[in-house]
Amino acid sequence: MNTIVTHYVDGAFVESHGREPMDLINPTTGKPIGRVLLADEEDARRAIAAAKRAFATFARSTKPERAEILRRLHEAFVSRLGDLADVMVEEYGAPWRFARAIVGAGADTFMAAEKALAELPLERSWGTTTVTYEPCGVAGLITPWNANAFFLCAKLSSAMAAGCTVVVKPSELSALQTQVWLECLHAAGLPKGLCNVVTGRGDVVGAEIVRSLDVAKISFTGSVAVGKAIMRDGAATMKRVTLELGGKSPNIILDDAVLDEAIPLALSIAYMNSGQACLAGTRLLVPSGRLEEAKRAILAAMPAFQAGNPADPRTSVGPMVTAKQYQRVQSYIRKGIEEGAAVLVGGEGRPRGLEDGNFVKPTVFVNVRNDMTIAQEEIFGPVLCVIAYEDDADAVRIANDTTFGLHAYVSGTDLSRARGVASQLLAGRVAINGLLDDQQAPFGGFKNSGVGREFGTHGIEAYLEPRAVLEA
Repeated sequence: MNTIVTHYVDGAFVESHGREPMDLINPTTGKPIGRVLLADEEDARRAIAAAKRAFATFARSTKPERAEILRRLHEAFVSRLGDLADVMVEEYGAPWRFARAIVGAGADTFMAAEKALAELPLERSWGTTTVTYEPCGVAGLITPWNANAFFLCAKLSSAMAAGCTVVVKPSELSALQTQVWLECLHAAGLPKGLCNVVTGRGDVVGAEIVRSLDVAKISFTGSVAVGKAIMRDGAATMKRVTLELGGKSPNIILDDAVLDEAIPLALSIAYMNSGQACLAGTRLLVPSGRLEEAKRAILAAMPAFQAGNPADPRTSVGPMVTAKQYQRVQSYIRKGIEEGAAVLVGGEGRPRGLEDGNFVKPTVFVNVRNDMTIAQEEIFGPVLCVIAYEDDADAVRIANDTTFGLHAYVSGTDLSRARGVASQLLAGRVAINGLLDDQQAPFGGFKNSGVGREFGTHGIEAYLEPRAVLEA
């Protein structure tokens, strides 16, 4: 059983000052597969100090120097994609197909950041005025457990492109994944102190990073409650913050959609990453006149979306990350039944033959009203709510009737009409006729889904401060 006793500070693996052990549990079997010594405040302070020392030099780096670092990082991570995917399957329970795709996307963020950096002017001038865009300082990057390698790569790439040094606090639930990620980072041979990683609890390590006077910027992906706390606590030291929080994304199927195509796509969008995805389209809005047809299409498509061993390439839905998360999802399924929604597929309990792990039956609710708990709160599991609407205006109203605004989806054959609906949705990204991504496009949310944007030039700009020099 793998025991992790080090963190990564100043370019080296160093023994943890924190002594609290935590077991790492395989969510597929429920059995321990490792242990990690969690960092404490002193570990965090050492990492921050290393980043502060390195920033004095790295802040003056040039675009070509940063681009060369991004290329080295890309090469290092591409060389270990298989290992990164395998450990994600083992520790987190991600279906292998998803794991392989998401770690590849993580590695690609370095090349995307290089491209964005080349397109981003770091100096502008007019008359006798010059404006330069300076790295804001040491950045604290706090990442979640549902796509560990991807979020670590994505946040690091933007910070490196901007010339910031970083202190990273990954989820403690991802310690084995982080260890493989760190081996890639170390192989890239970055200058000491550019990237420092301490694995610990949010209320210990995360809190120390947020309150530190030497950290200028926080980029956080996680829950709304923690995001609000970071914004509040970071105000004491005027932290710059980027927050990518929860979602309850609507997926509008227009009445001209081809259901044999739109429904399987909708299930893919709802059950991506076993439903443990902030951008999952978990509210499926269907025209009332085609509701019965949509139900039949869902039943016909569901055999392709079964829970199973995540190491099997055929599996679409893996286990929930922890027993606690399993119980959380079960409580929402019970709540949906109590509130009057009807279970079309799935329901309470574990699927037959998967009693040992944190497996949830992929579930579809119908007869859902948008004011029900299951339609308003983020469940973070394989639970889809089907909501009927009357016309396009009604669909837009229902879609926007939420405290979230991270992502949205529209499916239809009339592209002009689909664009018109998309333009009215209060979401940071809207995908038309597909599960789509563009690493140059900004990613982030409206309302409770967060503050600021990541990726592309917008993501780099989040780590920069403009400075104007005016001459007489």
